[in-house]
Amino acid sequence: MYTQALNGIPDEATDQSSEAARFQARVDAEQKIEPNDWMPDAYRRTLVRQISQHAHSEIVGMLPEGNWITRAPSLKRKVALLAKVQDEAGHGLYLYAAAETLDVSREELIGQLLAGKAKYSSIFNYPTLTWADIGAIGWLVDGAAIMNQIPLCRCSYGPYARAMIRICKEESFHQRQGYEIMLTLARGTPEQKAMAQDALNRWWWPCLMMFGPPDSESQHSDQSTRWKIKRFSNDDLRQKFIDATVPQAHYLGLTIPDKELAYDDASGHWKIGPIDWAEFKRVLAGGGPCNRERMRARRKAHEDGAWVREAALAYAQKRRARREAMQIAAE
Repeated sequence: MYTQALNGIPDEATDQSSEAARFQARVDAEQKIEPNDWMPDAYRRTLVRQISQHAHSEIVGMLPEGNWITRAPSLKRKVALLAKVQDEAGHGLYLYAAAETLDVSREELIGQLLAGKAKYSSIFNYPTLTWADIGAIGWLVDGAAIMNQIPLCRCSYGPYARAMIRICKEESFHQRQGYEIMLTLARGTPEQKAMAQDALNRWWWPCLMMFGPPDSESQHSDQSTRWKIKRFSNDDLRQKFIDATVPQAHYLGLTIPDKELAYDDASGHWKIGPIDWAEFKRVLAGGGPCNRERMRARRKAHEDGAWVREAALAYAQKRRARREAMQIAAE
């Protein structure tokens, strides 16, 4: 998950009206905001931006893994990967439905994605070159997503928080599945272990970028924190991920690709070298290895599925007309 939208600038200054004060008091009291409740326009727009980006990320995130379903090394692996990709589609569905409670249509949100006006997580613009990449995505990408997503189960907006409860349960399974793939490779032949190490080398730094820019450059996330959409800072979540993941890599017998990685006894945390934020900005702006490929695939899928949407709409209209005719006849 992909929640880089948390770092966006709020659309307007906080409303200082009495309604806004009552709204903030409810948020401070940990009461859930529901769709029919009054909410500031900026709160609504912030949620729409974040939830839609989250949904887009789940859908686009199916592409790098779906590419390996037919090439997985065993029937067991094929079935497990297929189930995971189906889970991601379900996550996108939950999130689009949550966004629709904020008076925005799913068609509008998808249209923004296809037009290039909406973002999705930068992590999905990297290629999956080997089977080990599927393990690395589960272990690292989904692991980072869980760090971001668990706090969202306590998000102040009710529909989003409730959707995240099920999503986090499934993402936890995905993370364990990926780690098991990496463990199998690390304990396999020298060639398999080298494949696992290569995947770790390529995915480590992009995964650290998933948490967004450093706190020193995220000056506009304070409002999201006050609204209890965002619970922890980017750097805090990134550090939590690093502290959890480095020992896992050591258990696998793999090396974190960071020459400056060192354990700091004073703080009790693992310290890393500098992150290449120029790359993060370049990929987010559309210059990643697979940006064009991902959007081309999504547009093609949307066009190829037009007949399904049209058929479903026609069927719904036919059922509605039949139901109305029966009601008139009964009267």
